[in-house]
Amino acid sequence: MRDRPALAERLDRLLPQTQCGQCGFDGCRPYAEAMARGEAGVERCPPGGDAGARALARLLGVPARPYDRARGTHKPPQVARVVEADCIGCTKCIRACPVDAIVGGAKRMHVVLEPLCTGCELCVPACPVDCIELIAADRAPLPL
Repeated sequence: MRDRPALAERLDRLLPQTQCGQCGFDGCRPYAEAMARGEAGVERCPPGGDAGARALARLLGVPARPYDRARGTHKPPQVARVVEADCIGCTKCIRACPVDAIVGGAKRMHVVLEPLCTGCELCVPACPVDCIELIAADRAPLPL
């Protein structure tokens, strides 16, 4: 029998770390732990896509399955960007971000720390003025 904590760690390293919750868990680590316990299948991660599901299956020694398209669409890596002119400083995006990639103060413009952003999209519906856009991660500017 495999050591579950070590297996969960290895599974977690294979996941994309978007922390988006599309798998039905509160992040990648809880999903990895559920797979290690045999309580979740390998097909639940849209950000990982079919390749991710195959890698998880290979590690678990189970048959490969395509990811469940009903959970979301596999997309290329992306990051969020705040449209400065439209931001009202409500802080709702900050509270929605699972990786603390958005900074700013109340009633002040917010900014996404793009190297930290996982592209989970959770900030987009939280914004009441639709001032957050998603861009391809390869188009994001490099940090200074």
